[in-house]
Amino acid sequence: MLNKTYTYPTYEAGRHLALKKIQGSIVNLIRLKEFADYSDFPDKAPETTISGYEAFMSYIQLAKPFVEQAGGEILLVGKGGRFLIGPENEQWDICMLIKQKSVSDFFAFEQNPDYMKITGHRSASILDSRLLPLEMLSF
Repeated sequence: MLNKTYTYPTYEAGRHLALKKIQGSIVNLIRLKEFADYSDFPDKAPETTISGYEAFMSYIQLAKPFVEQAGGEILLVGKGGRFLIGPENEQWDICMLIKQKSVSDFFAFEQNPDYMKITGHRSASILDSRLLPLEMLSF
C-alpha cells in the first residue's frame, strides 16, 4: 500500500488558516527525494543530476529574500532524522521554523509571482512535507 504524501496545502486547509488570522511561526517538516526530479520543471534543471537536498538548499537560498520581503524570517533550518519520541519508522530530513508577521503576509509571500517562478526547485526536491502554523501562547 502506497502512503499518501503531502507537498502543497489543500484549498480547504488554506481557507481554514486564513479564517484563523493567527500571528506566529510556521514549522515545516520535510522529507527529501534522493535525487531531485525536475521533469515537471526542465527550465530549472541543473546540467547534472543533483540530490533532493541540493535542490532544496537552492530553493531556500532563492526563497529567503521573498520570505523577508513579506515580513518573515527564517529562524531555523536544521537537518533532521529519526524521532527521539515518535514512530520509529518516521523520519524527516529537514526541519524549518519560519516566523511570519501574519497569515496575510504568509499568503502574500506564497502568491508573489516572482516567488512562484522558483518553486520548481521546491517541487523537484520534496517527497513529503508537513506545515504546521503555530499560534503564539503567553505564559
